[in-house]
Amino acid sequence: MYRTHHCGELSLEHLNQNVTLSGWVQKNRNKGFIIWTDLRDRYGITQLVFDEERTPKAVFEKAQGLGREFVIQIQGTVIERESKNPNLSTGAIEVLVDDLTVLNEAKTPPFTIEDQTDGGEELRMQYRYLDIRRSAVKEKLMFRSKVSMAVRNYLTDAGFVDVETPYLIKSTPEGARDFVVPSRMNAGQFYALPQSPQTFKQLLMVGGMDKYFQIVKCFRDEDLRADRQPEFTQIDCEMTFVEQEDILNQFEGLTQHLLKSIKGIEPNPFPRMSYEEAMKTYGNDKPDIRFGMTFCELNDLAQGKGFGVFDSQELVVGIAVPQAAEMTRKEIDGLIDWVKRPQIGAKGLIWVKCNADGSHKSSVDKFFNAADLAQWAARCNAKTGDLILVLSGDSHSTRSQLSALRMELGERLGLRNPEEFAPLWVTDFPLLEWDEESKRYHAMHHPFTAPKPDQLELLKTNPGAVKANAYDLVLNGNEIGGGSIRIHDQALQSQMFDLLGFSKEEAQAQFGFLMDAFQFGAPPHGGIAFGLDRLVAILGGEETIRDFIAFPKNNSGRDIMIDAPASLDQNQLEELSLKTTLTKKE
Repeated sequence: MYRTHHCGELSLEHLNQNVTLSGWVQKNRNKGFIIWTDLRDRYGITQLVFDEERTPKAVFEKAQGLGREFVIQIQGTVIERESKNPNLSTGAIEVLVDDLTVLNEAKTPPFTIEDQTDGGEELRMQYRYLDIRRSAVKEKLMFRSKVSMAVRNYLTDAGFVDVETPYLIKSTPEGARDFVVPSRMNAGQFYALPQSPQTFKQLLMVGGMDKYFQIVKCFRDEDLRADRQPEFTQIDCEMTFVEQEDILNQFEGLTQHLLKSIKGIEPNPFPRMSYEEAMKTYGNDKPDIRFGMTFCELNDLAQGKGFGVFDSQELVVGIAVPQAAEMTRKEIDGLIDWVKRPQIGAKGLIWVKCNADGSHKSSVDKFFNAADLAQWAARCNAKTGDLILVLSGDSHSTRSQLSALRMELGERLGLRNPEEFAPLWVTDFPLLEWDEESKRYHAMHHPFTAPKPDQLELLKTNPGAVKANAYDLVLNGNEIGGGSIRIHDQALQSQMFDLLGFSKEEAQAQFGFLMDAFQFGAPPHGGIAFGLDRLVAILGGEETIRDFIAFPKNNSGRDIMIDAPASLDQNQLEELSLKTTLTKKE
């Protein structure tokens, strides 16, 4: 056998036992007459000793040729270490080696396989299989496995059935861009990779499965960022004969279970907030409620005083930054420059300091007196020592800009503690969004989302005012799940397609299979999908998902390890009835 124990297992309880270990050479320390070698596997590190006096001569000589990342097998005796290492689970012992077999030699790796590596991100992605050997990455993948198993066990115990849905489906015009796959057997036609299993899980509900779940790969051909990949994983769920409250209770229970079993936290019932309140109070629909700095609207207090920057704008809104009045002018100027960046787009930033003596000093003292500024402070619940920051402009842009500033300050001031978890439900989203460019409505979630039951008549008279029977689960400023009660009535679904600008022919061509299914007794149903990658990252104390994915893509959507995407051979293109000749990347 290759091993009797793994490299994180041995302790003083194993003293004088003869053991066999296998793994990778982490490092060698050769003192001439004695060699210490750290042997690593998935479970930990064990120190090996090759002693010129106690180790067979041939074995000692072979040990002198060991290099980093050699794969070896040893046999030896567990002995007590003279100089113990409290940072290792095996730090009280070492193994005096009697026999050594080199299972595979290794080139010197391009970066150090240690927690603190000297490899840059692109290099480590190119050699991802080496990066996975590092504990920092390996433990994240093991953490992901732990979360996935907790999800599977919880949902299975709750009566959900794990059903696989197809990966080769039909392209639809709604949502993000599809990845498409040409069909060899159906020349000139294409499959699409699913952005979600939405219609299939609804068909499973029509089929009477009652409770479905799937941990499933989904694909979106869209621009990337730190928390987004072209392929991602969802915890996809659907239930029949449910209302919104049933869904919220079921999946609040799942999230509480994860917080308790994974993080040891006993969460309180999750607060709920309407979309309108979230936008008004935090400037976005996924607020981080671990800290304050809620928005205070100042139109009635700040306009009409002769300050044109405020008087001409739709919205004047501010936040009170706790104990930030001591910021220097240089630091405040840095914030002004930060909000003026193209990514934020603000034209400027007004500030008010709430001084220790009760006075207020601002960047607009020429236009506002002490009483005015005191009213601002009262409106913003600003305390002595706080700093009020104010933006103005059109409502949508200004709220977005102030929200970005709030999050940046939360980060700078250490208010976004990764070990603190603040979940909440956001509900009552608009059902539709009007797009000025296309002059038509778009579904805010997707075209199968049901309107609130008491607002069906509004669909005919004022569609833009209709609220969706939809909900998002937010954790620490990130949307980790979203869903809705679905439309299960053919006539209502047809009306929704009409509002979204589909002709009868287009609706039938794209979604006729679903409309046909509704004619055979579709039950009321609803569901939710969690982004597993993001959920795992947040539970792991981070917001960047890449290290929690075994083989991620870079910011250009490339897998630089296997060099994908890549060109196709001309013969393959012809076989797929693709006439365009693709040239290889230079």
